[in-house]
Order: sequence, then C-alpha cells, then structure tokens
Amino acid sequence: MNKHASLDKIQSWAKRKGFVFPCSEIYGGLANSWDYGPYGVLLKNNIRDSWWKRFVKSREDIVGLDSSIILNPKVWEASGHVESFKEALIDCKNCKNRTAAEKLIEESTGEIMDGKSVEILNDIIQKSKIKCPVCGSFDWTPARLFSNLFETSIGIVKDSESRAYLRGETAQGIFVNFKPVVDSMRVRVPFGIAQVGKAFRNEITKGQFTFRTLEFEQMEIEYFIHPSSDWQKIFDEWMEELKNWYISIGLSEANLRKREHGDEERSFYSKKTVDLEYEFDFGWKELYGQAYRTDYDLSKHSEFSGKDLSYRDPKSGEKYIPHVVEPSIGLSRAMLCVMYDAYTEEDLGDGKTRTVIRFAPNIAPIKAAVLPLQKDEKLRTKSREIYEELKKSLSVEYDDSGNIGKSYRRQDEIGTPYCITVDYDSLEDGTVTLRDRDSMEQERVQVSELLKYIQDKLDNN
Repeated sequence: MNKHASLDKIQSWAKRKGFVFPCSEIYGGLANSWDYGPYGVLLKNNIRDSWWKRFVKSREDIVGLDSSIILNPKVWEASGHVESFKEALIDCKNCKNRTAAEKLIEESTGEIMDGKSVEILNDIIQKSKIKCPVCGSFDWTPARLFSNLFETSIGIVKDSESRAYLRGETAQGIFVNFKPVVDSMRVRVPFGIAQVGKAFRNEITKGQFTFRTLEFEQMEIEYFIHPSSDWQKIFDEWMEELKNWYISIGLSEANLRKREHGDEERSFYSKKTVDLEYEFDFGWKELYGQAYRTDYDLSKHSEFSGKDLSYRDPKSGEKYIPHVVEPSIGLSRAMLCVMYDAYTEEDLGDGKTRTVIRFAPNIAPIKAAVLPLQKDEKLRTKSREIYEELKKSLSVEYDDSGNIGKSYRRQDEIGTPYCITVDYDSLEDGTVTLRDRDSMEQERVQVSELLKYIQDKLDNN
C-alpha cells in the first residue's frame, strides 16, 4: 500500500485539482453523491475506453449494448430484485445516526454479515453491545429491511400501476436483450454482451468518498456459455484477464487479492462469486466482482415473460438456455483505486518534496503540456503553434503562467506524463525540451518529430 495515500488526502487533492467535487456543495451537498470535474471526466473516460477497447473492440466474441435506465418493472420482479435486493436498516435513538446493520457489525467485529437474517443481526448487535460509532451510545432501533432499488413513477398519477425503478444493475438490460442480439448479430455461444452505464442503489452506509455512491457507472459483461462447459476454467480465465487489465491501468499487484463469497454472503442469483479486492487505508474492499449466474436470469425472464429465451445452435440444432459468467466492474471505484495507486509524495532532499500523480500514461487525463519558458510574445506564439498542432491528436494543455518550476509542479499534480518547454533556442533550431514526469529527466526533441516521439512513448508504457 502506498504509505502516503489516505482517504482524506486523496479526497482533498481530487477536489483541489479538479477531479472530483462534492455534489450540490453550495446547498450542503448530498450524501454518497459526487460530481466529476474537468480532469476527473477525462480520467474516467480514459479508463472506460481502455476497458471497452480491450474487451469489446479487440475481441470477436463480445458485442456492445446500451440499454435503458428505466425498464419495465416486471424485469425487476422476474430477476428477484424486488423481493431480495434489500438491506437491514438500523437507527441510533440518541443521535439519529442511520446505518446498515450488516456494515455496523462488520466494522465492529470484522466479520462478513451479508445474507444474515434481520433476527440474527439484531441478536449479534444486542449480545455484542455494539455502540453507535457517531455518539457512542448503545440505544438502537430494531433492524428492519428496506429496498436498495430506487422507486420512481411513470405518468402524472403516482400509484401501484405507475411504479417503476431506476436500474439497480446494468445486467438485466443485457438479459432482456439477449434474443434480439442473437437474432441481429448472428453471434455464437460462447459469446459476451458488454455494457457501460449508470446504475442506482439506495445506499445508507457511509460512502468513503467515491467508493460507495447512490449513482455509479458499471462496466459489465455477461458471457454466455454452454451449460456443460467447463465454467470454472472460463471463470478463472476471466478473473485473470480482468486482474491483468487493472494492472495495465496502473494498479500494483501487491495491492490486489481475491476473496470468494461464502454461501450466505453470495447473491441470490449466483452459484459462485469471487471479488478482486484492493487495499485501501480503510481496509481491503471489493474492487471488482465476478459471478457465475448459471441460467438463473434467462430462465426467470422466460418464465415471467412467457417468451422463449433459449438458444439454438445453428450447426447441431441443440436448444438450451445458456449459462452466464459475469465480470462486473464499478467504473468510479476503479478510478478511485487508480488515484490511490498513482498518488505519490516524493522526497527531493534538502527538505523539499513534490506531489506527483503517477498515472499510467495510457489513462492520464492530459498527455502533455506545452509551456513557454517566459512571458515573451515570441515564445507564446511558438508555443501556441505547437499546442494547436498537438491537440489534433492528443489531450494536451497550454500554460503560459511564466514560472516554469511552478508549471512543472502543477502538471506533476494532475499526472501529466510529459511537459514541453519552448525556449529561445526553439526559435532558432526548432527543438524543444521534453521533460519526463516520473524521472524529471529532460531531452531536446525536434518539433517536427514531437508528436510521433510522444505517441511512441505512450504506446510503450
């Protein structure tokens, strides 16, 4: 674990540097809700694009989808979410602190409580005399279940007929589109359907910055396989693929570990679930979850809709309901881990330090910054020419504040891999100074070769 990174430090830096802002802050904010600033949007999009390129564009067996956020409410009844997608709510009578009973016990005892009944949770809290983490009193209401689904209504009259839900996961949009994808794309099992999109969960637990939020983006793949396939082998291959992708976007393998869910903890639709966890300063937490959903979802939707969602093999004529391996990633959670791993405070000696964000160059929000050495109009003009040319192909930034040292530090703090300094020699011989973020080493490069030179460096990182 990067010893310099803490949640408070990451959160403060992210706000100060334009990555993540508190939602509706001028009105006091909204719990577990965050807005992504100019650099945050670029970073998040780069992570998303890296995932899409690797698992959709570069593979012949996976196609993309973008389904609706609001689905027919019967979808959530069929999937089991209306009945089973619930948490146990508990309130402190003294200070009115509201939390999830499972999380209260887990934070106090370290034991996983997912899947435990309300009766068991109440019994553990009473026997262990778990105190309120806010006020320290031991005066709780009994735990009671509440739905994690966000309810909304369609139309002007709010009644049971108009009830709908914001999707709690992107997966169901994939399952209900299984048949049209098969019919239109002529895909053959095994194949996957991938989707990136917003999901919503009525969370009451503390968010720990962007780790747990009411609204988040998922990057999910439903990989459809034959019921008699060696699903464990496929499952393990996907776990390895996703771990390698996380490493490619800058996460240290030392900060990652796998953890399999127990029977009670595992979701109602899953036969096996394994998390890839990341070591934050607040403990090991889920970064990525993978489930073997068997034929649960397609079978349930066939049953509830009355539509045949089976697959017929075009060669053998065999007809069956495919099973599913599901690699599911939270995009904002992936971004949080990337920020943790990248954040570095470097000792430069003589009591000097610098904060440098070592983003993997392929996902850095800004790839290069163009900096005139001084506030001289000739240098500014030349710098603007270089900037205008580079921005046609790269995400670049122009900064003519004049203090080159401070400009370097600013770019270090937003994770820019390369700085291009235009000086008076540049006007004479057409060369510029290229500074590397990590090593701080500098070299002279011809302006005419600059774009290719930077692109080659980005490709080799």
